[in-house]
Amino acid sequence: MAIESDKLRERLDRATAHLDPPYAVVDLTAFDANSTALADRAAGKPVRLASKSVRSRALISRALARPGWRGVMAFTLPEAIWLVRAGVSDDVLVAYPSADRSALAELAADPALAAAITLMIDGTGQLDLIDAVRAPGQRAELRLCLDLDASWRPLRGRVHVGVRRSPVHSARAAGALAATVAGRAGFRLVGLMSYEAQIAGLGDAPPGQALLAGAIRLAQRGSYRELLARRSAAVAAVREHADLEFVNGGGTGSVAATSADPAVTEVTAGSGLYGPTLFDAYRAWRPTPAAFFACAVVRRPTPELATVLGGGWIASGPAADSRLPRPWLPAGLKLVGTEGAGEVQTPLAGAAAATLRIGDRVWFRHAKAGELCERVNEVHLVDGEAIVATVPTYRGEGRAFL
Repeated sequence: MAIESDKLRERLDRATAHLDPPYAVVDLTAFDANSTALADRAAGKPVRLASKSVRSRALISRALARPGWRGVMAFTLPEAIWLVRAGVSDDVLVAYPSADRSALAELAADPALAAAITLMIDGTGQLDLIDAVRAPGQRAELRLCLDLDASWRPLRGRVHVGVRRSPVHSARAAGALAATVAGRAGFRLVGLMSYEAQIAGLGDAPPGQALLAGAIRLAQRGSYRELLARRSAAVAAVREHADLEFVNGGGTGSVAATSADPAVTEVTAGSGLYGPTLFDAYRAWRPTPAAFFACAVVRRPTPELATVLGGGWIASGPAADSRLPRPWLPAGLKLVGTEGAGEVQTPLAGAAAATLRIGDRVWFRHAKAGELCERVNEVHLVDGEAIVATVPTYRGEGRAFL
């Protein structure tokens, strides 16, 4: 492991020797290998790319050009419109309901956009808002996807395992909403989605926490069995009222398990292309780290410490150590507990800290995937020991969707 880390550090340092930190890179060999691995794990079902986990048009297009990948899952409607107009994809599913009236008006006024973009709903309130923006007879027919809540609620609902998303939890509720959509003009229900975050987004091997790992695995097994039956029943109930084109599920952490569900026709993934640190805690499959950011050593406060400029690129989610970036190269570095990763400086300890000189690079990995791109305007694409391209992030193109 140490030899491989040393080789990776040498390769990244050589490729970026002419750059001044901070900057971000994506190792194309690892990115492409992760793309292939995710498609293989989907076992023949198409993989829809979660754009929020990539946030660079060039890298989204690169993944979509590879075998097994088809379509985009966008995180906002304005982003979906932008991606379609830019020619990135003509099949974009918006992952969350939208209340962006101007974007809804733009979608409703353009039949080409309406044919390429599918909106997410989980209640009639979203239909009412769309109708208030533009009445059914004055707009193109809009494609809809029903969001089925995938959380597990054992003990008659007294326990909630998973995230709080859609109010549509039962097959009966899904069928009722599908019937309502079928009875309203200007809409066409074409898809059903369920995101099992408690499986796809929760590592089952947290380091040094054996009891917690056992509890997570037990909960994931129970949740998976329950969801298999409920999702199948929900799909059947919805199909009584709609001709579904797709049933979407999963995420990077559950691609193989979700694709094994006969009710699912496609899976979603994105984070696994970059391989952020949150996925180091998974047993089933761990992506090869592909995305890194570099900071420069600017201080040596003691012979045992090295301080880099910046570094506090914190990920969203619960305020915990798991959301901190991890100093990755050289191996043997760690954050200082009393300071963590700071906005303007980050002191580092560990055996490797004593070997660092002013101006040396320290390579970090972000805890989550696409959020790294909110910190930089461009990403340098590394192949071997050379930068072969530099591509803009969403931020670099002046796009901040959330």
